[in-house]
Amino acid sequence: MSDDVIDDLLARASDLDARSPLSGTRERFVLPDGVIYLDGNSLGALPRTVGPVLARVVEHEWGDRLIRSWNEADWWGAQTRVGDRIGRLVGAAAGQIVVTDSTSVNLYKAIVGAARLRPGRRVVLTDPASFPTDLYLAEAAARVEGLEVRRVSPADAPQAIAALGPDLAVAAYSSVDYATGELWDLERITSAAHDVGALACWDLCHSAGAVDVRLDAGGADVAVGCGYKYLNGGPGAPSFIYVAARHQDAFDQPLTGWFGHANPFEMAREYVPASGIDRLRVGTPPMLSVLALEAALEAFDGLSMADVRAQSLSLTSIFREAVATLGVGLALATPAADRQRGSQVSLRHPEAFAVVQALIARGVIGDYREPDIVRLGFAPLYVTHVDAVTAAQQLNEVLDSREHERPEFATRHAVT
Repeated sequence: MSDDVIDDLLARASDLDARSPLSGTRERFVLPDGVIYLDGNSLGALPRTVGPVLARVVEHEWGDRLIRSWNEADWWGAQTRVGDRIGRLVGAAAGQIVVTDSTSVNLYKAIVGAARLRPGRRVVLTDPASFPTDLYLAEAAARVEGLEVRRVSPADAPQAIAALGPDLAVAAYSSVDYATGELWDLERITSAAHDVGALACWDLCHSAGAVDVRLDAGGADVAVGCGYKYLNGGPGAPSFIYVAARHQDAFDQPLTGWFGHANPFEMAREYVPASGIDRLRVGTPPMLSVLALEAALEAFDGLSMADVRAQSLSLTSIFREAVATLGVGLALATPAADRQRGSQVSLRHPEAFAVVQALIARGVIGDYREPDIVRLGFAPLYVTHVDAVTAAQQLNEVLDSREHERPEFATRHAVT
């Protein structure tokens, strides 16, 4: 491969960065020098807004005002306030999203609550290749409600839904496959579910903040997503749950904690659910994390999700082109078509773990997923086209030099 070809790719990447509607948004984040960060689909980078906000919250709202900040700083309203802010990124009108709990807990609430809206139906449909927590929680919800979980791929879901007909309660699917990065047509699955009187649950963990999700327009009934990936809310940032307004008054969620009570400070002995989306709250939220997520979402100020999505597709496209041009000999697990691709590119290699470690040693941080996936996430707000081409270069050099065969790159830690 001649240097001229690489130089041409890098020059074009630089031009794309300069002309992008997201030009300059990288400066909204704290990123180490010399690092190309392609793991924002596991943990988003730190927005510059978060540190000062947390310092103020810790020193003034907590340190000085103490418990008075529940009212004075509206800690009480933060969960729905931040939920509405996320709603603007995922196509949900105000009053339908609350920030609370973890994705796992919210998925349980979503599936059980949706199933209770369709009494007498006995099947929950989900993807056999889902992230494991989706499978575990679907099974847990089914046990509690006396339901059966059937695992059918998203590609085959519409046909399976039609065949199940009145037996189907909920179709619960992820927007983007966590391992391969394939983007599924959840609107089609939702339409099929509605045709037989069932409901649809969307998992947005790998799309919120990177894909132009349209919950309301797509007819979603319930949805969940996490705050620490493309939304950049920090490690362990709280999740969010969406319940369409048309379902809220009848939604019977299974975890009836006091924050979801209609009048929590009356300390009533019997549970009465709050009206609207507030009934999806459970217990006292981790306020530092909720407020860190609120500050992090300022990174999206002034941006349209259409432009964010266009940047995502452009980044993954030029990376794929660079991989092909350089002759990187790895099979692509992520579909080529824009309509089938989230914001990541996954490649297969029998020693994928070691390949990822060798890349990290070179300053290109991605991650590994069993059994053979090199997974590279392209967070549109801070990954550049030059980053994408340079990452492909580094990957090619790792493989050409067989660097990944060095023994230190085979050592696995608790988190892989």
